Amino acid sequence: MKLTFQKDDLLNGINIVLKAVSSKTTMPILECILIDAENDAIKLTGNDMELGIETTVKGNILSKGKIALDAKLLSEIVRKLSGGEAPITIESDEKYTTTITCDNSKFQIQGKNGEEFSYLPFIEKEHYICLSQFTLKEVIRQTLFSISANDSNKMMTGELFQVEENQLKVVSLDGHRMSIRKVVLKDHYQDIKVIVPGKTLGEISKILSGDNDKDVLIFFSKNHILFEFDETVVVSRLIEGEYFKIEQMLSSDYETKVNINKKEFLDCIDQASILIRENDKKPIIINVTDEAMELKLNSSFGSMNAEVSIQKTGKDIMIGFNPKFLMDALRIIDDENVDLYMMNPKSPCFIKNPEESYIYLILPVNFNAASV
Repeated sequence: MKLTFQKDDLLNGINIVLKAVSSKTTMPILECILIDAENDAIKLTGNDMELGIETTVKGNILSKGKIALDAKLLSEIVRKLSGGEAPITIESDEKYTTTITCDNSKFQIQGKNGEEFSYLPFIEKEHYICLSQFTLKEVIRQTLFSISANDSNKMMTGELFQVEENQLKVVSLDGHRMSIRKVVLKDHYQDIKVIVPGKTLGEISKILSGDNDKDVLIFFSKNHILFEFDETVVVSRLIEGEYFKIEQMLSSDYETKVNINKKEFLDCIDQASILIRENDKKPIIINVTDEAMELKLNSSFGSMNAEVSIQKTGKDIMIGFNPKFLMDALRIIDDENVDLYMMNPKSPCFIKNPEESYIYLILPVNFNAASV
């Protein structure tokens, strides 16, 4: 096999598939990137058996073939080769010895038989949806922050993707908060309900261009999900099992509704959080009266008080929250003003817009009179 590339094209392809290369494995082949030039295109593939990514790279095929090369080594070599007009040549012999040259630099590394590499699973392209890269990237950004990092409950490490007719609903939760985004699709589709690993969505978000004019096709099978966009295919295993009963957690009842300027609210919480260290569990206490919201925080470093003007409907309320959870939700909302719906100091707070295209549920925290 002998191939030539421009550095930027090759490096971009490597960076895309590197996201699916296993760093902890007992199978050395999974630490490799497959370079496959047996047909008329050059494809790079990374696959850790949970997540697989394949992308087509622009280059010249001087002689066909395929080789599996250590991903970390290949990435570091290509990154440090001089760029510019000089092409990078990758050449492998029958014993998989691979020579990488560019300008006056020449590396020789040992590859592995490409036939031993695990190809991406075949997915029937029967059930699918289509949406823009921009929309998918935004939906992931606006929900991924509230998945659980803890593997003790596998469901919480993924996101629910539910399709009903022309609507996609994406849900994530971690036991303290929940994020819901609803998107209207261009067409009507078959009903679908799957749980996608958070890791998969995080990696896809990094690859997506975010272009509103470019589409993503998402295909669903019993055990896998496939994302197809630009020259890239991403295949991931799904999380098995039944997702939480979301509807039971949602309520349209409230005793207090607050409309507040998002930036002012976020800035006040952000300022208060200066007084909290990472392991500190100090709540921010919100006291809602007729025309103002008072925010208070006391910690071992000091105290902070602030007041924001609001529009209120219903009863006064004093309620405490983990400030990080409030900030995470507010940061990804693009609206100038937000609506908060509260029932009592022990019930969830809902932040949502009138259309309910986004809903953020945050559980309150207990606080005692000494904190106030």
